[in-house]
Amino acid sequence: MKIALAQLNPIVGDLHGNAELIKAAAEKASEVGADLLVTSELVISGYPPKDLLLREGFAHSCDRVVSSLAKELPAGLGVLVGHPTRWGVPDGRTANAATLILNGEVRDTIHKTLLPNYDVFDEQRYFRPSGRVKPIEFGNLKLGVHICEDAWYGEPRTSYHEQPLLQFDPVADLVAAGADVLVNLSASPFEKDKPHRRLNLLRRHVSKHHKAFVFVNQVGGNDDLVFDGNSMVIDAAGNVIEQLAPFAEDLRVVDTALFVEGMKKTEGTQWREVTRPREADLLDALVLGLRDYLRKSGFKDCVLGLSGGIDSALAAYIATQAAGQGHVHGLLMPSRYSSEHSISDACILAENLGIDHAVVPIDAMHRAYEVTTVVDTDLASQPAGLADQNLQARIRGALVMIRSNRHGWLALATGNKSELAVGYCTLYGDMAGGFAVLCDLLKRDVYAVSRYINDVRECREVIPLSSITKPPSAELAPDQFDQDTLPPYPVLDAILEGLIEREESIATLSESFPAETVRWVATRLDRNEFKRRQMPPGIKLTSRAFGSGRRMPMAAKFDWS
Repeated sequence: MKIALAQLNPIVGDLHGNAELIKAAAEKASEVGADLLVTSELVISGYPPKDLLLREGFAHSCDRVVSSLAKELPAGLGVLVGHPTRWGVPDGRTANAATLILNGEVRDTIHKTLLPNYDVFDEQRYFRPSGRVKPIEFGNLKLGVHICEDAWYGEPRTSYHEQPLLQFDPVADLVAAGADVLVNLSASPFEKDKPHRRLNLLRRHVSKHHKAFVFVNQVGGNDDLVFDGNSMVIDAAGNVIEQLAPFAEDLRVVDTALFVEGMKKTEGTQWREVTRPREADLLDALVLGLRDYLRKSGFKDCVLGLSGGIDSALAAYIATQAAGQGHVHGLLMPSRYSSEHSISDACILAENLGIDHAVVPIDAMHRAYEVTTVVDTDLASQPAGLADQNLQARIRGALVMIRSNRHGWLALATGNKSELAVGYCTLYGDMAGGFAVLCDLLKRDVYAVSRYINDVRECREVIPLSSITKPPSAELAPDQFDQDTLPPYPVLDAILEGLIEREESIATLSESFPAETVRWVATRLDRNEFKRRQMPPGIKLTSRAFGSGRRMPMAAKFDWS
């Protein structure tokens, strides 16, 4: 038997468009002689559909589309489709389902058992879990079909990763029920090191049960989530015998003759297991996330400020890769405090990228505020103080938004996670925009990805070297540098990673860093939650991004000691 894996990029809510993606994949699979096509979790609705699932008629519409799709697929080809369903669900509830379609008919449907309710996942809000599992018979095989989280039973969790309510191992139960091969339909979003963790997870199942494993993951960006694909087939000996493309749509076919139990990798055989640099995954996730946000939201162009610094340089590169050279517009907005090298670096970057750019000095606008009766006293009392610095950022934000409104371009905010964490950013200034490209990328990773672009991806100096090597500065006051206000970025980032991703205490982190520094960072992190609530959406890259998965109070007081 030949099994095709369809790694598709659905649009949330576009039921008929998503069905067309499946139909096109089925026709390709049929042409190359596949017997079964496997798609990803909730591919009909796109993942995550969120509160669309609460709208009257949404789940019924998904069922109707599956029934209609069945009549349009090639005869003789079985297709496993993920979708929300009301079929076989009591009490008018909805289930997260996988359905086998064959010869114009819906042959069998199974429901997801473990519903994740941590981080960005909120499936217990929407779905009714199944209390049992069963293999699906197809041809001469019993398929151990299960859905995403069902394969993650027993995996180590942090304090905020709670196990779903049902406490049984769906994979083990499928094997006990006679499954010949394990098949997982997933919508597993990307975060750093997740592809490696997934591979180890699947291999643990294979090692325990001695069954081949077919894993099909969604690909593409939906709002703040990016799905990296990396679908794969692992034989019964733990060899990766097929791996689909990372961060791209793909379709591959595997013959089950390669699934022979106990099969060993023979000398000279080149399997398709792919390992990639961490920077490559981060960059591709950022590009795909922005590209799909633009495409799925109806934007073609984007606009951003270019300061000559590393953050806006990386954001501009990502935008160019996502939208194309002719669709990225940069604004260079120097003030009286801007250095000549910053202006030249921004110009060189724009020329290297081949993007449209314009120089719009802000000094005249800045001086107009200084002589305005309403605010002149406030600004004169503290020259180049916080109010004056924020004013410059807000003038620049207003100019970017004017271009955005006038031309219908998506405005990009370019602040990184390190700055956003401690409030080193300006509301309605550098935080203004429709999408925050780097909001889950610590400063250290901004540098790492930028170097990777020059050294590996482009093999030339696209991002000016001086933007990478010069001391970072907002240039909002004379002789200003980030490190005048912040701890050195390597220290700041390490502390932030402990506070945010591992939820470590000040006491724990003070074993490795100065206690005064740790307390300052922790206090700033809590105090600036109100700013982050007002920032644009961005791309989740870590286990704890500033977004829907991290729900911290704004008006709160907590003694870290």
